[in-house]
Amino acid sequence: MSSFSPTQIFEEGTTEEKGENARLSAFVGAIAVGDLVKSTLGPKGMDKILQSASTMEIMVTNDGATILKAIALDNAAAKVLVNISKVQDDEVGDGTTSVTVLAAELLREAERLVDKKIHPQTIIEGYRIASQAALKALEASAVDHSSNPEAFKQDLLAIARTTLSSKVLAQDRDHFAKLACDAVLRLKTSSDLSHIQIIKKAGGKLSESYLDEGFILDKKIGVNQPKRLEKAKILIANTSMDTDKVKIFGARLKVTSTSKLADLEKAEREKMKAKVEKIKAHGINCFINRQLIYNWPEQLFTDAGIMSIEHADFDGIERLALVTGGEITSTFDHPDQVKLGHCDIIEEVIIGEDTLIKFSGVAAGEACTIVLRGASEQLLDEAERSLHDALAVLSQTIKEPRTTLGGGCAEMVMAKAVDGAATRVEGKRQTAVAAFATALRQLPTILADNAGLDSGDLVARLRKAIYDGLTTYGLDLMTPGGGIADMREFGVIESYKLKKAVVSSASEAAEVRLPHSSPKRASRNANKPTAAVARGRHNKSGTQKTGAELSLITGETEALDCVFSRRVGAGA
Repeated sequence: MSSFSPTQIFEEGTTEEKGENARLSAFVGAIAVGDLVKSTLGPKGMDKILQSASTMEIMVTNDGATILKAIALDNAAAKVLVNISKVQDDEVGDGTTSVTVLAAELLREAERLVDKKIHPQTIIEGYRIASQAALKALEASAVDHSSNPEAFKQDLLAIARTTLSSKVLAQDRDHFAKLACDAVLRLKTSSDLSHIQIIKKAGGKLSESYLDEGFILDKKIGVNQPKRLEKAKILIANTSMDTDKVKIFGARLKVTSTSKLADLEKAEREKMKAKVEKIKAHGINCFINRQLIYNWPEQLFTDAGIMSIEHADFDGIERLALVTGGEITSTFDHPDQVKLGHCDIIEEVIIGEDTLIKFSGVAAGEACTIVLRGASEQLLDEAERSLHDALAVLSQTIKEPRTTLGGGCAEMVMAKAVDGAATRVEGKRQTAVAAFATALRQLPTILADNAGLDSGDLVARLRKAIYDGLTTYGLDLMTPGGGIADMREFGVIESYKLKKAVVSSASEAAEVRLPHSSPKRASRNANKPTAAVARGRHNKSGTQKTGAELSLITGETEALDCVFSRRVGAGA
């Protein structure tokens, strides 16, 4: 009779969750992440202050993707939501909080259905039916004004205002909406935002920010060189301009006299002079280098009447090469193979107390620079993030010109369509389809809650209006006491592509998490930093409550403590 000893198939320290704990783990992390960011949703949402525990660095933001990037999570479901938020940010530029909150609400509804003994695969089937019905209704409600340039421009301005209404730029949203719209329209049919440079300069007010039709580089022109240059021929390089000697670390050079040392220096200077002569042979009058340009080669450029700009970091020369039509080079032996950049004028400009370099009449005529002014670095950083979101959404709207309505209107229209689809579905899938509609209605509910209004009353009134055929109505959060109003008349317009991406991504994220029931956690390397844990409470259906634990793992990156802070004048 043979006996079998237990065999360990997992690495020591690996844990496996089963049963009730496994089921909760599949939901609780995602729901906790949704609850973390939902207070930032909408024009009356809250900002969050993120403070590094080690460096004490502070970041103030209400951008969902930025918040979620700042924390490292040790929960599989939570990581799925973080990933869809990043994808939303990369693909569309905005809607990162909406997609996270909707996915969390879908999983919250799914948990209630699982409690009722409905199989996860049945829930997934219902969610897919509901998602198709919602997207079909969204497409039917979309409007396309691309054939009317003036109406389309008004749509772009309205989309920019709607996007900025929930940002730090809400106070001056009309001004920044125009800046963003003008910048994107310069791109014509392109959606390449690298042609739009954003320069941040502390000082002044946000309303003093402006659009400059040219490319501005935050660097200085060399000493005693011309400060203005017309018909510039630009060589953009990434090369060492100190010495061309081979650097051997730890090597020593022994000389017998000071004359030998002078000979060595002379040889190095001659090498550098020869390199400058090769650069001059390109027939240029402006040399821009990613690396430093030392005094000796700078003097040689000055003597030759060539403007030299040093230390134009990687991002700077990449953008310069793009907008001037040149290419970055590191060798200068074949001038005929080097593509030079061109622009009409290079000149120094003063912004605040700083001197910068402006390139006007660049080869890429659509290139421009938005100069942001503000009271502090934190404010400017958040203003840049907010403006980038608006630019990204507008650039995507140029490609997909259809628009839909905000203020909870689109969500309620989709919820109505999903409710209708539920009546045509048999069995337990019907419950799952109806749960999808409930999750959609949570978005306008959260908008009203964040505005401090009676969400139950407002959402009920909005639901009745939508069912009565007033399909352009949404929540009016700006009027004291709130109300419902025609969103098209209010100019609360959003990108169709954004809304479509929110529903599609949130639905897929919920479907990804539902089938998993036994998560396994690998052993943690003992050499890595220990985890900081943020604890919360998770409300299940009914009155039962279960403790939820969301680990913030520092690992290679720093975990940031999240502190709630109401923005002064938010949504005003």
